[in-house]
Amino acid sequence: MSTSPDSESELFLEAVQLAANVGSVLRGRQLTIAVAESCTGGLIGHLFTQTPGSSEYFVGGIIAYANSVKQSLLDVPEATLDQYGAVSEPTVLIMAQIVRQVFAADIGLATSGIAGPTGARPEKPVGLVYIAIAQYPDQPITRSHQFDGTRTENKLHFAMAALQLILDNFI
Repeated sequence: MSTSPDSESELFLEAVQLAANVGSVLRGRQLTIAVAESCTGGLIGHLFTQTPGSSEYFVGGIIAYANSVKQSLLDVPEATLDQYGAVSEPTVLIMAQIVRQVFAADIGLATSGIAGPTGARPEKPVGLVYIAIAQYPDQPITRSHQFDGTRTENKLHFAMAALQLILDNFI
């Protein structure tokens, strides 16, 4: 499936607005957020920093694209990766909890998925993403979504789903 650059640009502008809305909520509640991104490759952090004043709520992130980085910087056990894979609920839960701790943020947000066009397996198709939010002392929240787009569209949809999860749980 291919799309025009115009539709990707429109999707990006929509994502920037969504990030600004999330930022407004976080600022209003005096909450900070840190991100651990795999499949989104830093896109969520980029979207947050498109808004002036984002340093009031966005403290930083870790792009943990490789499993070795998930293990070394985010303490994801090798056994978790072996048993469930990088694209899994257990993995993003750990990523969200650790990034929140590392950055001393109120909220940790993590993503791991398969943007495509390669990397799929029968049980994990292209367009699959897992998202987790960790906020102490509340229970972590996870969601999975399945999108059907180009690599760029999937990454944007992954980021937007993560941002929407924040809105859905902090408004």
